[in-house]
Amino acid sequence: QAQLRESGGGLVQPGGSLRLSCPASPDIFRRYAMYWYRQAPGKDRELVASLSTVGRTTYANSVKGRFTISRDNTGTTLYLQMNNLNPEDTAIYYCSSDYELAARRWGQGTQVTVSS
Repeated sequence: QAQLRESGGGLVQPGGSLRLSCPASPDIFRRYAMYWYRQAPGKDRELVASLSTVGRTTYANSVKGRFTISRDNTGTTLYLQMNNLNPEDTAIYYCSSDYELAARRWGQGTQVTVSS
């Protein structure tokens, strides 16, 4: 399986929005749950959101109501829509799947910085 590659990060002001993207094959979505993780400076990597193979979603308490994990209709891209961002959301964001987790493989991630 090709390694997942994240994009869409950047610098945004508090209260702003960003949408992260992660292309993946339809086979990945059919076979594996998908995840967004993040790692802030000096902190452990944490699970932000998950999307099961049947479309069930879960979120970390810190992002509930602000972030939405989804995939496009063609099943080729994983998204993380992030609204009402705050400085505590500053981190490197990574997409992953059950396959990537089992392989202990991570992409380069995409940097999200929330600052005025």
